[in-house]
Amino acid sequence: MSTLTATPVSDISEVLQRLGIEQVNSGACTGTQWLNTTGETIDSFSPADGQLIGSIKQATAADYETIIALSQQAFNEWRLVPAPKRGEVVRQIGNALREAKDDLGKLVSYEMGKIYQEGLGEVQEMIDICDFAVGLSRQLNGFTMHSERPRHRMYEQYHPLGIVGVISAFNFPVAVWSWNAMLAMVCGDTVVWKPSSKVMLCAIAVHKIIAGVLRENNVPEGTVCLVAGNSKNVGDNFLADKRVPLISATGSTNVGKRVGRIVGERLGRSLLELGGNNAIIITPDADQEMALRAVVFGAVGTCGQRCTSTRRLIIHESIYEAFKQKLVNAYKHVKIGNPLNPATLVGPLIDKNAVNDFTNAIAEVKKEGGSIVCGGELLSGPGYESGCYVTPCIAEVENHYKIVQHETFAPILYLIKYSTIEQAIHLQNDVPQGLSSAIFSNSMRETERFLAADGSDCGIANVNIGTSGAEIGGAFGGEKETGGGRESGSDSWKIYMRRQTNTINYGTDLPLAQGIKFEI
Repeated sequence: MSTLTATPVSDISEVLQRLGIEQVNSGACTGTQWLNTTGETIDSFSPADGQLIGSIKQATAADYETIIALSQQAFNEWRLVPAPKRGEVVRQIGNALREAKDDLGKLVSYEMGKIYQEGLGEVQEMIDICDFAVGLSRQLNGFTMHSERPRHRMYEQYHPLGIVGVISAFNFPVAVWSWNAMLAMVCGDTVVWKPSSKVMLCAIAVHKIIAGVLRENNVPEGTVCLVAGNSKNVGDNFLADKRVPLISATGSTNVGKRVGRIVGERLGRSLLELGGNNAIIITPDADQEMALRAVVFGAVGTCGQRCTSTRRLIIHESIYEAFKQKLVNAYKHVKIGNPLNPATLVGPLIDKNAVNDFTNAIAEVKKEGGSIVCGGELLSGPGYESGCYVTPCIAEVENHYKIVQHETFAPILYLIKYSTIEQAIHLQNDVPQGLSSAIFSNSMRETERFLAADGSDCGIANVNIGTSGAEIGGAFGGEKETGGGRESGSDSWKIYMRRQTNTINYGTDLPLAQGIKFEI
């Protein structure tokens, strides 16, 4: 694998200035107003070069209470604004994001570590979901059905739900918030965002970008809020808060189990987007060059830190050795370096804890009997002082290995052989997670078998494309330990609303359902 010097190609300080990021920033915002937070200061260092980007005075428990109370009050007003008018605000938010796309994309890249092209792509996801939500604001439709009783009409409608709590992960520091927030806004809900402590500056930048739109449209203060604080002040209290009917959480399966338990104990709603252990099946009928490109991006894109990253490659035994060699050759051309360098394809891991997870997983592969095909080294020297750069790893394993059953959030690709399509699908499904899956084949029988009821058990199943790069138009989410949640496109908006069945009697009699007779 080739490496690049990690010299930044732009002056990040100018980007921070345009985004309104200061040396020390408040961690709580009510829409257009920033609270004078007094919580512990947390510093944000870039994994690209180890430099301090800025600091955040985190929100306290008192700040949280202020924001929740204001968000409750705002909901009482916002839910009465006609949905198309709410959509107009979201349309303007999309335009504000368009204007700030380059700068916000750079900040995402610099604070999180994904390459600049992926940073731009993440902001584009925000813009796309705004466009989707604008159209949705005129399509929040219900459903009518025939009543069994004469001169009765039945229908269903959807009403705003309340406060939507959004807990986002570091790997998509802005896009996942927008998936939830833009839909929640057009549905008439208010939003309280708790971002990952590793990428709080991205969240602060987003709120500064949208503040002007909220102000110009007289959006009630508290409709879109930020509460960036540690779990001591904004943690279980957020999950247990009955004033927040829906918690949408993205993160690890362990985090999701805690969220689901605490929210479930109060009979609240939780939308969980958790871990993935995604596989691509490569069949003898596959277009191998196309498959190769998909595998490399899926495995090394975002340095393996996507929930949809390709973790396992299930290859037919007849093409296994040849495809493995093609993969090794492709990895040799992957350029590793500063994420803001246009030539870079793989940036750093988020922090040194992630590096430790990477090295520990490789050690476990060897301990369980697997072998390393290539990669797996730490990079050091000029330009790599942050200690967060690694070379993506390919390993030969058995699917049943404990480490293979576990999701390691790092660029490790496991190679596994199969002999029949039934065996391949069994291997694909034989993990606790169920997010994304793919098959490369030009055989209709194989691809349709993969998509059948006894095929892939994942929430996402692709044919002749990889596991990463979902579009916002489709519902995103997975099964099993991935949590079962769905967000973004399709009819995912329904979870942000409360459903109501209405029956109207426009006659002069009062017949009972099921033909029950009850005469006074």
